[in-house]
Amino acid sequence: MFDKFKDAVHVQRRSGLYRNPPRIHNRHGQYVTIGNRKVLNFASNDYLGLGFDEKLRQRVAANFMKYGTSSSSSRLVSGNYTVINEAEAIFADYFGYEDAIFFPSGYQANLAVFSTLFDRDSILLFDKHVHASCVKGMSLSRASLYGYNHGSMDHLRRRIERVMAVGAAVVTESLFSMDGDFLDTKALLDLKKEFDLFCVVDEAHAFGVSGKRGKGIAGDVASVAIGTLGKAFGLFGAFVLLSSALKEYFFNFSSPLIYTTALPEAHAASAVDSLETVSLSDDRRTRLKGVSAYMRGLLTDAGFHVTGDAHIVSVLIGDESLCSFISERLLQEKAILVLSARYPTVPVNRAVLRIGMTALHTEKDARYFVNSLKEVQRHIEKQGHLLCGRDGHGCR
Repeated sequence: MFDKFKDAVHVQRRSGLYRNPPRIHNRHGQYVTIGNRKVLNFASNDYLGLGFDEKLRQRVAANFMKYGTSSSSSRLVSGNYTVINEAEAIFADYFGYEDAIFFPSGYQANLAVFSTLFDRDSILLFDKHVHASCVKGMSLSRASLYGYNHGSMDHLRRRIERVMAVGAAVVTESLFSMDGDFLDTKALLDLKKEFDLFCVVDEAHAFGVSGKRGKGIAGDVASVAIGTLGKAFGLFGAFVLLSSALKEYFFNFSSPLIYTTALPEAHAASAVDSLETVSLSDDRRTRLKGVSAYMRGLLTDAGFHVTGDAHIVSVLIGDESLCSFISERLLQEKAILVLSARYPTVPVNRAVLRIGMTALHTEKDARYFVNSLKEVQRHIEKQGHLLCGRDGHGCR
């Protein structure tokens, strides 16, 4: 059996898909320390810079001193604390839903949503670029699955008409985690009304940043929305926004909720503190929007193939091994940390440098990144390789 595991890792190495993340010793602002080196971090989802915010850290610490470190039980045994229910109600009210449920992670939240709400009699139509946790949850549901081309509402319509899926469910993200582009919410809303669709929207990368006061962009279309506290909110855990009737259903039929220890009261109180901070962070959102646009402009002007409408900026590289090489060279030679997103996170031979912008980044940081990437590009081209250009050439 162990030979099987070793062989699998060996194949990963040879195919350019091997994962070996650097050990982060600490962080401060937009920097992390790797070994004894200060490294500029473009691999974080701490979009508003709250993950190391001093005021929020003090409030979270005070909550754990007040309430203790563990709920010591599942919600259905003795972990259904008033503080948690009140916090869920506050989140639901802020985002415009009837109710909410907290989960330990976004991955678990998506497993819960899809494995609980859908079964073998359900039809799920999903954007082909949805998050891996959505895909895993859908597979657990045993529903009939039909993918549609990324972002194409025309293809979604054809899928609906082909399967006669009136009353079916659509699964999508509102801001896609790798492509960085927004959902066409108006077009989806039109389809929802026409075909009586149930829409599940993962807003993990939009909540806290996009929309008025960070309320996301899919409130008009989502029947159920998934958010995470581990990105713009600077905390950990996740939440599902839904109707009161569905929350009741979850408490009776959702395995990922029923059979897991609830997050502690201190977490719920901290989530409310984080939400208050996020609601008052228009200045951070403005800075983030500006520096993200600046980064996209610099990369585009430099001839790179760039996608992204907001604070997630992707540079298409193509070849998985080449993408890993570029990321490693930026780290070792330029003290820049950036994710090389490869299959199965993205489609095969469509590897990208996935740049996570934050409100802590500056225009100087963006210039340093682009100039460094251009230097690495020149070195690669001397070796006979090409990065993907805007015209689609390269990618080898």
